[in-house]
Amino acid sequence: MRIAYLGPEGTFTHEAVRRWVGARSVDARSGDGDVAQQPLATVREVHDAVASGAADRGVVAVESSVEGYVVPSLDALLGSPDVVAVDEVVLDVSFDAFVRPGHADPSGLREATAHPHGLAQCTRFVAERNLLPVPASSNAAACRDLADHQVAFGPRLCGELYGLETLATGVEDFAGARTRFVVLCRRDDATAAWAPVRAAGREAGRDAWHTMLAVTPVVTGPGVLARVTAEFAERGVNMSSLVERPLKVRESQYVFVVTLDGAPWEPQVRDLFAALLGAGDSLKVLGAFPVAPGGRGLDGVLPDHVPTGSVLGGDDDAAVARGLLW
Repeated sequence: MRIAYLGPEGTFTHEAVRRWVGARSVDARSGDGDVAQQPLATVREVHDAVASGAADRGVVAVESSVEGYVVPSLDALLGSPDVVAVDEVVLDVSFDAFVRPGHADPSGLREATAHPHGLAQCTRFVAERNLLPVPASSNAAACRDLADHQVAFGPRLCGELYGLETLATGVEDFAGARTRFVVLCRRDDATAAWAPVRAAGREAGRDAWHTMLAVTPVVTGPGVLARVTAEFAERGVNMSSLVERPLKVRESQYVFVVTLDGAPWEPQVRDLFAALLGAGDSLKVLGAFPVAPGGRGLDGVLPDHVPTGSVLGGDDDAAVARGLLW
């Protein structure tokens, strides 16, 4: 099996590949045994390798618990007729700060570099040291190409791979952050790819599934989203996330990307799809996969995790007026 992933070696995506391969009891070492791992420079290259058949599987990050959906990964799935997600891996994410050996003197450090999502998760460290953020194509690329005047953020593995000095550990703003990665294959091969995943899911207690669905309302106007979500509620299908992406061809027209609890072949999900199609909506399944260990969300939102300045119905009038701008 040939697996393409966002490289170079040492990215969180690389770790997700190792985790996914290891869970299937095959040799996880690059190029050995049954698996050849191919690091590529961009998400688009990973996607194209799968679409063309140059890779049997691809692994890309799709959602961060801190920064939300990874837009290039999501847009690639939306724009491709040939690629679909068939499994997922969830990793706990922690960043260490690295410098080149002998360059830990703060007076010589002027920039911080990482993937944009990595930089966004380490803003406190950057601000406290008055560093200029410099985006990189991946965290591992930032570590590999690190200059003498820079600090790079990445997983611990990067320090070992690229011979770097650890300046600080666990520098992320939010402890306990997680990132979801999806495993890609060609759409025509999805049914065959799901068979062993479904069997392994049952054996590992992973009998719950997620489906990523793109819903594009053909007729828009007031109440269109309410109509769509009402179909979910009527059939008892839980919508665990909802984001919108522009259709890009015309202003103010969007596709809704929904992650729902269930698999496309389950009766209530099939009934939901039929109802949306009957209403004239355009549908596309972007992926379906058993929920990975650690991939289930919390039931409800913890009160201290809501946006700062939010108000509740029982708050005093002054607080409500300030929060809602009444």
